Amino acid sequence: MQTTLCFDFGNTRLKCAVFEDADLKELLVLENDAVETVEQLIGKFKPEQAILASVIDHNPEIEKVLGAATKFHKLNHESKLPFATPVGKPETIGADRLALVAAGVHLFPRKHNLVIGLGSCITYNFVNKFDEFLGGSISPGLEMRLKAMNQFTAKLPLVKPDWNFPLVGYDTRTNLLSGVIMGMSKEIDGIIEEYAFRYRNFNVLLTGGDMGFFVPHLKKKIFADPHLIYKGLYAISRTNN
Repeated sequence: MQTTLCFDFGNTRLKCAVFEDADLKELLVLENDAVETVEQLIGKFKPEQAILASVIDHNPEIEKVLGAATKFHKLNHESKLPFATPVGKPETIGADRLALVAAGVHLFPRKHNLVIGLGSCITYNFVNKFDEFLGGSISPGLEMRLKAMNQFTAKLPLVKPDWNFPLVGYDTRTNLLSGVIMGMSKEIDGIIEEYAFRYRNFNVLLTGGDMGFFVPHLKKKIFADPHLIYKGLYAISRTNN
C-alpha cells in the first residue's frame, strides 16, 4: 500500500488529500503552510509520494521538507501531463486548472470534456478529444460576488451561501442569494450551451467547494465530483514520480 499526499493550495483554503494507492482516504484542511504543519502530516501518514498544486505564494521551505521525505513533485506547466497545452503562454496556466483537466482526461479519455471548477473563481476548462487543453474562461466565484456586493455598497449585508432560497426573494438576504446563485447557475448553463453549439458531444464535469450550492439549480446533465482536483493530482503524481 503506497501513500500519497496531494496538496491543493488555493486562494481560500489550504487542503491535503491522503491517498492509499488510488483510494482517497482522508481530506484535510490545513491551518497554515508552516514547515511544522507539513512535518506533522509526514510523521502521521508516512507518505512515499507527494505533489503540490499552488496558486498562492506559499512557504517555499515546505518543498524542501517534502523533497527530503518523499518522491515530491511540484505541479507546473513543465510537468508530464496526459494532455497537450497548445496555448499562447502555457506557463501562465494555474496549477489547479492543470489538475482539473488531468482528472477529466483520466476519467473520460479521448473525449471532449468541459471541466468546471467552483472555487474562489469559476474556471471553465476545455480539453478536446485529441487530449489538447484549449483553455476556457474565468469569472468571479460565489464568495467573491457576495463580498463584492457588501464591500461596494453602503447597506447590503454580507450573507452566508445557502442552496435553499426562493426564486423571488422576500427579504434582502434571499434577494442576494437568488441573484448570485441563480445568476451563476444560469451563467454556467449558458456557457455549457455555447460549447454545445460548437461541440456536439462532450462531457461536463463539475467540482469545487461550492459545487453543492449549484447542482440543484443546473438544468444540464453533469458529472459532479467534489474531489476531482485531488484525483487529477494523484494521476499526475503517478506519472511524474
